[in-house]
Amino acid sequence: MTRKHLLKDHIVTAYWSVISMLSAGLITMQPVMADSIFDRIRSIVTDIYGQIVAISTIVAVTVASIALIVRMISRNQRAVDEATSWLKRIVVAWIILNSLGFVVAYLQPLVAGGQYTG
Repeated sequence: MTRKHLLKDHIVTAYWSVISMLSAGLITMQPVMADSIFDRIRSIVTDIYGQIVAISTIVAVTVASIALIVRMISRNQRAVDEATSWLKRIVVAWIILNSLGFVVAYLQPLVAGGQYTG
């Protein structure tokens, strides 16, 4: 065997030894006081939903106030009708978006753990 080939074998052996020790360490580590991945995802989704509801409320109030102002000061009947239809759409969309949280909060305990029987 040449010296170069022997050095290559030692490097490969050392590499796989380090990899096996790191893998064994990762496999045997026990998470202490850690949430499961589903608890973490639930908290992230709840946070994102809360932010979306907050932003949508601000946007809905702003656009609804513009629609109400157009509805009150416009002399054009077509503009008043458009503002009224936009106001209805805004209210319906805001109610649907905010009710999603309530639906999930009430339906989730029913189907938790696969115990839902219908």
